[in-house]
Amino acid sequence: MALNGISENAPGALNESHRRHILTNIQYADKLLSEIEQILVSASSKSPFPRYRVDVTPAQSKVVRDYIARIRAQMLRALEAQHITVPGPQFGAIHAIRNNLSFAQIAITEIGARYMAGYGEVPESAVAGLDGLVTELNALIEKLNAYLAQGLGRDLATRLEKLEWAGDEAGLLRRLERVISAHGLVEFRPKLGMILERLETRTFEIAVFGRVSSGKSSLLNHILEENVLPVGVNPITAVPTRLVAAPEPHLTVTFAHRRAERMDISALADFVTEQRNPSNSKGVTRIIVGLPSRRLKEGITFVDTPGLGSLATSGAMETQAYLPHCDLGVVLINAGSTLAEEDLATIRALYEAGVPASVLLSKADLLNAQDRESAVAYIAEQIRIHLGLALRVFPVSTVGDCSALLDTWFTEEIEPLYQRYRELADESVRRKLAALRESVQAALASKLAGADGVRPADQEALRQIEAELRKAAARIPEETSACLRATDTVEDLAPAALHKAAARVVELWRQGRDAGAGVVSAALLDTGAAAANRLYTRIERLAKELTAALQQAARALEAAEIPGDEELVLAVREMPQLDCGEISVPLERSPFVSIARPIVQRRLERRLEDAIGAQVTEAFRSYRRLLEAWLRRAINRMQAQFESHADTYRAQLDRLLASQEASPEAVEAIRRDLAELAAEPAGAGVAGNRAG
Repeated sequence: MALNGISENAPGALNESHRRHILTNIQYADKLLSEIEQILVSASSKSPFPRYRVDVTPAQSKVVRDYIARIRAQMLRALEAQHITVPGPQFGAIHAIRNNLSFAQIAITEIGARYMAGYGEVPESAVAGLDGLVTELNALIEKLNAYLAQGLGRDLATRLEKLEWAGDEAGLLRRLERVISAHGLVEFRPKLGMILERLETRTFEIAVFGRVSSGKSSLLNHILEENVLPVGVNPITAVPTRLVAAPEPHLTVTFAHRRAERMDISALADFVTEQRNPSNSKGVTRIIVGLPSRRLKEGITFVDTPGLGSLATSGAMETQAYLPHCDLGVVLINAGSTLAEEDLATIRALYEAGVPASVLLSKADLLNAQDRESAVAYIAEQIRIHLGLALRVFPVSTVGDCSALLDTWFTEEIEPLYQRYRELADESVRRKLAALRESVQAALASKLAGADGVRPADQEALRQIEAELRKAAARIPEETSACLRATDTVEDLAPAALHKAAARVVELWRQGRDAGAGVVSAALLDTGAAAANRLYTRIERLAKELTAALQQAARALEAAEIPGDEELVLAVREMPQLDCGEISVPLERSPFVSIARPIVQRRLERRLEDAIGAQVTEAFRSYRRLLEAWLRRAINRMQAQFESHADTYRAQLDRLLASQEASPEAVEAIRRDLAELAAEPAGAGVAGNRAG
């Protein structure tokens, strides 16, 4: 047998076992040398749990490293002399880091109160702090994991160097990247990566937002003149769908854990509908639909976003998280319902992210001309009162003659953008850069405040704020478990609902009145509504508790923006309703109801059980699943909104509490970077977009 081209029978040649033994031992020796290098690094690290004393002088460290280099060189030459090939790396660094993060998450989870019961009873006063710490740390690990999974920041410096054509924007972006890296402001890296991507692509993204069943997909299908997007009452998963110009129709789907795949456009529903991809179980992170539509132009991208309030859940690609990424937000308000706080919150979030909005009154065919005019005026007035924005509201429809309204809006508002999309894309990037610069400046100012020293009394107040945020975070898993237990009981409500229906029917009979199937249906719906209301009350109370903790922290830290009272409560809107289907059961009034009411009621209850018992049982079973899906969606979204604020406050608290020992050089670096960022041109700031 030959190994590496050398025959085992050649004179003086080592056999395969000899060479494998040499390779294995040299690999082990190299592993020990790597550990020595880690000892040198860890001896001077800032870890709160140092393993080694700092008893190595810089000169000694240099000598050790030099010897290690010579040893490695000698080992490589020995392998080469025996014609032994050095194997390449077996694992990617990112894979190894994410694997370690998974184990770190397990270790952190096990410091929760319920996992420590085996070590003795955990004091009640310590439970919230422990569970809150677990929630807080796991949220940070998940953010880092998501960052690595999406490849954000890969070759960032190289990519920035290629943007010389971008002028001032590229220069500011490079300075922001340097400042963010130099001062460890990791919370801003996702925004930095997003802006870099927009500069590289120079596309203009028009995203369509709206509540469930507001007509987003139908509107885009009409614009594209092709029924490519699935429509209907089923919610779509939380994965925005991008529509771009292409010579031939195609679909490209990107997954979290495998390569992107190109497939036939007919497969779209397999990935965007909750029915075929429940809770995004297929791990889809990006969907691009290419179409040869005459209304899709190079450089323009339309984005169909998940319905706000849908039952679909996703930790990473939630519609709210996508808001800052678009360049124009088209917000649909259903003419069949009414303007809701959620609609206003979407418009507010767009403008806070530096994104202008176009507001449409969808399904305008449901209103006559006079009512349509009144609805448009009312919506515009409410936007002006609540948001201070003068926005024109356009009535649109995809039905019959009213579809001309949609064509008019597209012609007047969207087509002109095609001629100036590059200019508009650049303006959008400038707005996003201005917002990022302001955030980084605020973070540096807080580091400087910490570096100037925090009085002991103030330190205690800051630690109390941190503790309150931690306690609030602990309420999320605690209330989630309690609510999930409550939803489990919904499945068993069918007997109680039939009992209530029989009681109502008998009461009407006793009053000499007839009772139809509608009375039975109403009793069943009331039973489901009562269970849903109890769940709603608990979640709403949790939202208010979390909001109060955020507001307290924001005021104490003098944050520029304080979360509104309704911001987190919006996550609990759009609750599903019980659907028992058509109830068909004969109800003839008993002549004995006045003298034997209990007996009549029991007999009627048994009759209802025989006639519709199975139907009602299945309805409540399905309702339990709907409520559970809604609950998870509501809490996921609520937690994401809570963490978006809380993480900023925690980072500021870290800087205020940990920067006290900053060196004069570090303080000078902060002041220098603040001055450099302040000297940048103001650009088109967020406030500059508050126009119609």
